[in-house]
Amino acid sequence: MGEVILEVQHLSKHFTVDKGTFGKNKKVLKAVDDVSFQIHKGETFGLVGESGCGKTTIGKMLVNLYQPSGGKILFEGEELTGLKPAQRRQYCKDIQLIFQDPYASLNPRMTIGDIIAEPILINKLLPADQVEERVTYLLNRVGLANHQRNRYPHEFSGGQRQRVGIARALAVEPKLIVCDEPVSALDVSIQAQVLNLLSELQEEFGLTYLFIAHGLNVVRHISDRVGVMYLGKMVEIGPKKELYSNPLHPYTQALLSAAPSIGNKKKERIILKGDVPSPINPPKGCRFCGRCFKKEEGCEGYVPELKEISPGHFAACRLLSGE
Repeated sequence: MGEVILEVQHLSKHFTVDKGTFGKNKKVLKAVDDVSFQIHKGETFGLVGESGCGKTTIGKMLVNLYQPSGGKILFEGEELTGLKPAQRRQYCKDIQLIFQDPYASLNPRMTIGDIIAEPILINKLLPADQVEERVTYLLNRVGLANHQRNRYPHEFSGGQRQRVGIARALAVEPKLIVCDEPVSALDVSIQAQVLNLLSELQEEFGLTYLFIAHGLNVVRHISDRVGVMYLGKMVEIGPKKELYSNPLHPYTQALLSAAPSIGNKKKERIILKGDVPSPINPPKGCRFCGRCFKKEEGCEGYVPELKEISPGHFAACRLLSGE
């Protein structure tokens, strides 16, 4: 593995959803609760889990859209949490975000040429007379024509709009890009094109990706390592091939059993009972215990921590910890 470009240490994000009467008995939603992981330079780290598990919240904290409630974010060894806006600005261009909804993320009153040029001008990366040439290059690189630069976002298809979003992220020459479900709103045929484009750009520009997604097959296609989240917690991290062929955590096993398989290979579907607990009032111990099909006496109330079960393969489960 290469050097660590991003390290997240015990990261948490809590939202107050109800302050109660006179500030008493307030309710707190624990979107992300004590999550740690590393991303190595040049790799794609996939982050998967059910809706509401906290993966998008992590992405937004990395790009400074949310401030963490606790923990640390280190980028190239420099701690980003707690920096003042003026200090943080120099790192903003190094970590960019590709949004899930390509239409909502683009200003409908700006042409796509102006949308791509804006971050270059704000960060003063090029003289004004060179910006147009840079925009032309970026448009061509993501598969759009220069004559389209004066059109508005509503004049493009969903796949084309996402290409504009990718070009905008590339405009400031970032080192790390957070891809927040960048293909979930696209047709399957277009998904493949965008994923291939992201892979080509990664190799060409030496990019590092945090790839957030629901689709396990999409993550399998593009990721080097994968992290699995459940109810604000990281439950498993491992190399892609090992995690998909030998999932350790019961939740990961259930997720993979539900993923569509290619060919005639049949697999037993694991049906989880019950509903996902509320992040406002999560279980005291293991978050997954109430739905786990492997739980034993002693699991309830036990707080599992990520432990290395095999080289590079971590899981948070009492049954794997040897306790």
